[in-house]
Amino acid sequence: MSLSNLFADIPPHLPQELFTILAESPQVRIERIVSLGHASPPDFWYDQPQAEWVLVLRGEARLEFDDVEQPLEMRPGDFVLIPAHRTHRVAWTSSTEPTIWLAVHFDQ
Repeated sequence: MSLSNLFADIPPHLPQELFTILAESPQVRIERIVSLGHASPPDFWYDQPQAEWVLVLRGEARLEFDDVEQPLEMRPGDFVLIPAHRTHRVAWTSSTEPTIWLAVHFDQ
């Protein structure tokens, strides 16, 4: 057993989003995602086979869903459950501070 911190080891420059698996089993994966001005590529939509519960711990982000006109603005403490195969994308993350997400992927 070792102690870790979700806010530690964040590089000052992130050319790409940083994905760190914190724990996983065949049914669930828990990861930290760090974004800094990142967004999904234009016309790219996630279509994941597992549900994803995601929480913004620090920073800000905007999620878009292909079947909803209004984007979802997320700030620290905001979380959402994205059902499996719910098509979505990251439209924007803060460029002034890292956006730190806690994501739990699991079978529904």
